[in-house]
Amino acid sequence: MRLALFQPEIAGNVGAVLRLGACFATPVDIIEPMGFPWSDKARKRSAMDYDGKVEVARHADFEAFKAHLPGRLILFTTRASVRLPDARFAPGDTLLFGSESAGAPDFVHARADLAVRIPLAAGLRSLNLSVSAGIALAEALRQTDGWPA
Repeated sequence: MRLALFQPEIAGNVGAVLRLGACFATPVDIIEPMGFPWSDKARKRSAMDYDGKVEVARHADFEAFKAHLPGRLILFTTRASVRLPDARFAPGDTLLFGSESAGAPDFVHARADLAVRIPLAAGLRSLNLSVSAGIALAEALRQTDGWPA
């Protein structure tokens, strides 16, 4: 299982996802460009004391990311018809989340093996990126018995 962020814009969200990846032994892919400067110092500040405990792969663009996909690409999007409770996950899946302001573009949707949405109460649009990643990862780990010991 992997988490992936498509062109994230908010450093705090990336930091929260890095901590999530560290705590659940899940590698994180970051697809550039990002909406903020990225350096070792920025990474350490956003991931705090979890920085050295998560495997992070940065990709120059979506094409570079696709070249390293180990299994299925599962896109989480508000445009999906498959609800999270109805989705089925496999251990080699990569769970991809679009940017905070724009989501994922059509070419990313076209490449996804499965598009999934987290059902929300009527009239509400979306969750915070890192909250969505946590909910999605928890369900995927539950289904694949992938929780850390």
